[in-house]
Amino acid sequence: MNIAQLKKVLFKQATIFETGGHQPTEELGESWIGKVMWGKEENIPSQYEPLSTIFLNNLPYVPEELENIQLITIYMDFNVYDHLNDDNLAPFFIINCYTSFNGLQKINNQSARIKSFPLQPRLVKNDTPAWDSEDIETEVQDEILRLELEEDIEYYDDIVEDIYPMHKIGGYPTYTQSGVSYGEEYPFVFQISSDPKAQFNIVDSGSFYFFFNQRKQDWIVYCDFY
Repeated sequence: MNIAQLKKVLFKQATIFETGGHQPTEELGESWIGKVMWGKEENIPSQYEPLSTIFLNNLPYVPEELENIQLITIYMDFNVYDHLNDDNLAPFFIINCYTSFNGLQKINNQSARIKSFPLQPRLVKNDTPAWDSEDIETEVQDEILRLELEEDIEYYDDIVEDIYPMHKIGGYPTYTQSGVSYGEEYPFVFQISSDPKAQFNIVDSGSFYFFFNQRKQDWIVYCDFY
């Protein structure tokens, strides 16, 4: 393989989110960090704070595992920070998935710890995995190593065009440490990342990574940071 072929194999589409930068509408379809704007009247335990509202219906790219979901709302128990080395942090999150807008209400539930901002989606087509993740097939790794040896290329200089360590749907998890994999049954579907504008920091510029088993409707949540 040459560099162009490797890019074609590795690159994935993703929807990334830019925080703020436009006047909020609070209308149906607007995603948020630090606020659950829309949902249904549900009994959320008091230790869980609103983290995010993610509308999927109008995004430029959504992974196939989430294609039947119109809206995801996320609440987080901040006690998660005492358990970041646990194998699965999903018990510290309430993840509500709505397949239609029927019965949705504007609930405007805002976090007391995160400054809320609307999220502006943007399509990218060149999301690339971290080198030390488990997202690069062995044969592809071998081809990259061969080119590094024979043609003096560098993975991050010559193949990677950009890394997107931000709120993101699809693409690859933007690991800061060595990556993890939960197998084909639990593919990565989105991440919520540290966000200076929203005054939301996961230890040291870290992220929460969300993996979804569509058949079981089950989640795994993982975290890493610098």
